[in-house]
Amino acid sequence: MEKELQEQYEYARKRIRQKKTFYFHFILFLLGSLFMYVANALMDVGAPTIWYTWAIAGWLFLLILHFIKVYITDRFMNKDWEREQVGKLVAKQQNRLEKIKQKNANES
Repeated sequence: MEKELQEQYEYARKRIRQKKTFYFHFILFLLGSLFMYVANALMDVGAPTIWYTWAIAGWLFLLILHFIKVYITDRFMNKDWEREQVGKLVAKQQNRLEKIKQKNANES
């Protein structure tokens, strides 16, 4: 019981840390995008360039990947999911071993 509470606490701390990091990444993205836009407007010397849109698009892609990891992947594939998958694999292996034992017993 004590171990389960400790695991739940550690999992909650991990999730909070993940969300905090994502929020920081999002704020940094907003400020960085604004900075790139202003820098492009101030440094526009000749032909209009849209270098900052490519940089922002790339960064947005990374932000979306970060969002998927925090809110989709880690939310559903947590410790309980891992335990369930391990239990299924162990049951499958035990089933195979029983079939092999029965087959060997029938051949003898």
